[in-house]
Amino acid sequence: MSEARSKQKQKLLYLRKILLEQTDENHKLSGPELIAQLELYGISAERKTIYDDVAALTESGLDIEIDHKGHSNVYYVASRLFQEEELYVLVDAVASSKFLTQKKSNELIKKLQQLTSKYKAQHLRRTVYVGNRAKTYNETIYYTTNAIHEAINCNRQISFKYTEYDLSKNRRYRHGGEIYTVSPYYLIWESDCYYLVCFCNKHQKISRYRVDRMAEVSLTDQKRRELTLDEEGFAKSLRATYNMYGGTEASVVLEMSDKLVNVIIDRYGESVHLNPVAGGRFTVRVDAQISPTFWGWLFQFGPDARVIAPEWVVSEAKRLLADMQRAYREPTE
Repeated sequence: MSEARSKQKQKLLYLRKILLEQTDENHKLSGPELIAQLELYGISAERKTIYDDVAALTESGLDIEIDHKGHSNVYYVASRLFQEEELYVLVDAVASSKFLTQKKSNELIKKLQQLTSKYKAQHLRRTVYVGNRAKTYNETIYYTTNAIHEAINCNRQISFKYTEYDLSKNRRYRHGGEIYTVSPYYLIWESDCYYLVCFCNKHQKISRYRVDRMAEVSLTDQKRRELTLDEEGFAKSLRATYNMYGGTEASVVLEMSDKLVNVIIDRYGESVHLNPVAGGRFTVRVDAQISPTFWGWLFQFGPDARVIAPEWVVSEAKRLLADMQRAYREPTE
């Protein structure tokens, strides 16, 4: 087959590429302009065949609109898989994600730009400011999450080494590079990080590990451990916001300032029942895991939020606050 004939067979593919990359509702190409673009790829075309080619692409599912400019038809892609607003959301999420390295964020944004015209793609690379947020250092995290998903789908265990920092901020293997073998069950996205909920063979219990701190992840030939009903319930409970660091589940009553209504609804949803009380405050009953994560969230509001029931949780709050107060006393006191 001659090269010219081969190019002709590719004409529809290149025409589709040109329309997707170079047209939108504000940028339209006429028949002669499409012919000129095809010639750049070494493909010859006639004006009378362009209409048939566009019709064939439309029948294949490409949303091509035909408009008029003077006495000529002009063509453009009217809709795509993602709307422009949807791409903005995706680009902002990728740019601001702590989970992704800066290099990987840039690679993904470039790929997202290919989902729209070259004109709109220029506006997708926006600067997103994310306060006090460091990008992850682990460039292999893509492969780590893929390996974990594969292990879950194949009902297999995984092995890995776990990393941590020392006081000199050097990354090192925990326990001298000891290999952990676990049965993976759930991946959790929490506070811009991935966590793995698994059964750890070493500790013989349900455990959590930061995925970006896992290294040299590989599938083993061993099947995952079957969980008991209690273990499965506990593993599922670790998917909740406050459960990442363990603790005891409890139904607690909080008393909060009225200005924190949005905070409660954002955290627990619109189904929570708010009870107004005197002094511009309200009470609300929520289910929580009484853990460091819960106390960190509650204490950030200072006197605008406090737990008032049950009594054992109130006592725990008083103990923690007393410990914090002692930590800030001068040594001479």
